[in-house]
Amino acid sequence: MFEAIAFYLFAFLTISMFYIAVTTQQALYALSAIAAGMLFISAFFFILGADFLGAVQIIVYSGAVMALYAFGMMFFDTTREVKEKHGNSMIVLGLSVLVAFLVVVIFAVPLVSGNITALYPIVEGAGNTQEVGMVLFTKYLVPFEVAAIMLLVAMVAGIVLAGKKMDLSLTLMNEAQIRDMRDEENKKVLS
Repeated sequence: MFEAIAFYLFAFLTISMFYIAVTTQQALYALSAIAAGMLFISAFFFILGADFLGAVQIIVYSGAVMALYAFGMMFFDTTREVKEKHGNSMIVLGLSVLVAFLVVVIFAVPLVSGNITALYPIVEGAGNTQEVGMVLFTKYLVPFEVAAIMLLVAMVAGIVLAGKKMDLSLTLMNEAQIRDMRDEENKKVLS
């Protein structure tokens, strides 16, 4: 019962964050939503008992999103005014309290419960690193690889989009500007 409630809560939160990331027009809002979505994805690993993968998800992928955050601040005009729509603050407060309560309940139930057991027995003669490797490359191989491929696709897409923006800015220069740039370069060479 606990796992089902936690799964549906974090699934809703993850989908909501990625929906915000796709639909918002503000780059920094989108990057914040992506970071929150990555944190919620790590909750799935914790629910499945893969604490190492959950920690890696938080450290590596959320850290990578923070690097994207920095690049987003460099590439996009973040100094322009942001026009926000202010909705009903009571709805936001109520939903925030509800989500906070559910998160506390989800994390408190296993601590109160007395029948917590490990999913994998300890293998004799194997250290912690070997055990993590055995679990990572057997049971959790597909989620780990899917997360890695998603990050790779996002990185390549960012490079392609940045390259298109740069090419577009060069093609918008008119011939007079190009001629002026060449004249300045020739003056520097001759002097």
